[in-house]
Amino acid sequence: MKALCIVDAEKSEVRDVEPMTMGPDDVVVQVSYVGFCGSDLNTYMGKNPLVQLPRIPGHEASGFIVEKGANVSADLKIGQSVILWPYSACGHCSSCRAGRYNACRYNETLGVQRDGALREKMVIRADCVVPNDSLSPKRQVLVEPLSVGFHAAARGRTQAGETVVVLGCGMIGVGAIMGAASRGARVIAVDTSTDKEAIAKLAGASEFLSLSGEDLVKKINELTDDNGANVVIEAVGLPITFTTAVDIACFCGRVVYVGYSKAPVTYETKFFNLKELDIMGSRNAMREDFDAVIAALLKMGDDMDKLITKTFPLDEAADVLPYWEKNKNDVLKLVVEL
Repeated sequence: MKALCIVDAEKSEVRDVEPMTMGPDDVVVQVSYVGFCGSDLNTYMGKNPLVQLPRIPGHEASGFIVEKGANVSADLKIGQSVILWPYSACGHCSSCRAGRYNACRYNETLGVQRDGALREKMVIRADCVVPNDSLSPKRQVLVEPLSVGFHAAARGRTQAGETVVVLGCGMIGVGAIMGAASRGARVIAVDTSTDKEAIAKLAGASEFLSLSGEDLVKKINELTDDNGANVVIEAVGLPITFTTAVDIACFCGRVVYVGYSKAPVTYETKFFNLKELDIMGSRNAMREDFDAVIAALLKMGDDMDKLITKTFPLDEAADVLPYWEKNKNDVLKLVVEL
């Protein structure tokens, strides 16, 4: 069975791997498409501390059930089109006991802490597939990455009529824009690359800014009658965007960090108190976020295809991450067809 393997830093190859063993609670999925995430690029660059190499990437995946274990419900049928649920949950930690399985302390995401789905066939627990017939298999790979942004919008308790600023218009930022817009918010998208404006507005942003630092703070104040944003979603992961999020949030506003900075961040912490901010982290997604994304994509119609930058065949999968590394400003989503 063929699979893509990240062998070492800046080295990946399509290789033959042993088929996975199916248990009574598992299904075998014939994988159709796999999308690449920024975490995969970091793994390829040797910058992902959560990954031990070699690793098969792939947590944005779609396919068809071709075999099922003895204990699998009759509701899941051979030939069923499914989206893979890439996370795990122990069921016992404080997050799981609170019903927030997306933030399980012991989560192992496909392609990160365990080998992923960029292989011809994937064995996975039956409760980790999401049946879907409303989207094509290629479009299904958009659901998981967008759901991370949708979850961030939900974490921010985004409401209709509020002003939401999304910092960063990569795939997660686009999901946050879509998620906030679907809740009826006015969304101001921010990215230093003006090439992201069309996608940001397609996703639902009413305004797009390519400013940063003090210039951005000044403009946000102008656009909000000097109040600031009700919700700020940080989807970049740089110290400057972490601190800017606090600066542009209104008094009693909410700040949601879905990106994470790889360098230390220094804050003027008085604004936490003076503004009485709610400052939240956001991790992964919930099943209801998947449902919300699917509904939003269906409303978008054929325009959703604009979210996919390029598709590669499996035999060329080893070229995908080098391509992304060389074309970072031009890539939103790269996909492999198996």
